[in-house]
Amino acid sequence: MTMNRRQFVEASAAAAVLTAGLPHPVLSAENNLPIVDTHQHLWDLSKFQPPWLKDAPKVITSSHDTGDYRQATKGLNVVKAVYMEIDVAPEQQVEEAKHVIEISASVDHPTVAGVISGRPNSEQFASYIQQFKSSPYIKGVRQVLQVDSTPQGFCLQRQFVKSVQLLGELGMSFDLCMRPMELSDGAKLARQCPGTRFIVDHCGNADPKAFMPESARDAEPWHDVTTWKNDMATLAGCDNVVCKISGIVARAPKDWKADQLAPIIDYCLDRFGPNRVMFGSDWPVCKLGASYCDWVDGLKTVIGNRPIADQRRLLHDNAVEFYGLA
Repeated sequence: MTMNRRQFVEASAAAAVLTAGLPHPVLSAENNLPIVDTHQHLWDLSKFQPPWLKDAPKVITSSHDTGDYRQATKGLNVVKAVYMEIDVAPEQQVEEAKHVIEISASVDHPTVAGVISGRPNSEQFASYIQQFKSSPYIKGVRQVLQVDSTPQGFCLQRQFVKSVQLLGELGMSFDLCMRPMELSDGAKLARQCPGTRFIVDHCGNADPKAFMPESARDAEPWHDVTTWKNDMATLAGCDNVVCKISGIVARAPKDWKADQLAPIIDYCLDRFGPNRVMFGSDWPVCKLGASYCDWVDGLKTVIGNRPIADQRRLLHDNAVEFYGLA
């Protein structure tokens, strides 16, 4: 059984009710390291209407713009953000990309670059992506693969592989956003595209509930911890793959605590090492489980015993280096 985007957001909705209105924790000065958010979503519904959003929980169905983002990140020292595509309808992909370039070039936005939507399995992909090869603001491409229309093995089809190889030639990356039981496909793709850099989104879409014996029955039915660990270790063994610490809070239990996120975060940090991990908020989708501030505070609790230099690399330095941010 697989879970599509609609089923995921419906299953996560209850968490938003519990966390709504909770006071933001106050961060001490020494715990206020600069943050580059590598997974910022923005949607202005007067410009874009992502098809999946109409069935999403109410907490995220309104417009979420830069002003809302600034309010959500207030006091957290978020110094830059990388826009992540919002799975718009294919006919709006070019328009979205141009919007990303516009806001990234503007000093009025914390957004400084973006990862845009694309369909690598299309024969038209090359002509589509080459429109943006000279833009300093377009850093990569993502196609959400954890949907019913993309069965296992989809990313290993000949055209898909060819297109992802082209991304490497253009100096662009590809985000792996896929079901945790299919991460082995991501590793196979990375090995076939050694010149392309890959980012594993959302800790491989790990479900914190699957790591809790007392509530394992409530985890997503397609999540097996052992398989996830093995496949994440395989991905970590690919030199051209990094891991994004993001997304998991949206799947967390209603009354989650930092130690319930720790097994996933620690495993990813230990496997990929301090130089191949990056923070991503997944805002506003993270609101299904926590406010932006609560998610950052929970993450900082988990990583608090690690060297400050490693914390800074996760939260800031690695993203600057990976994306070539000024």
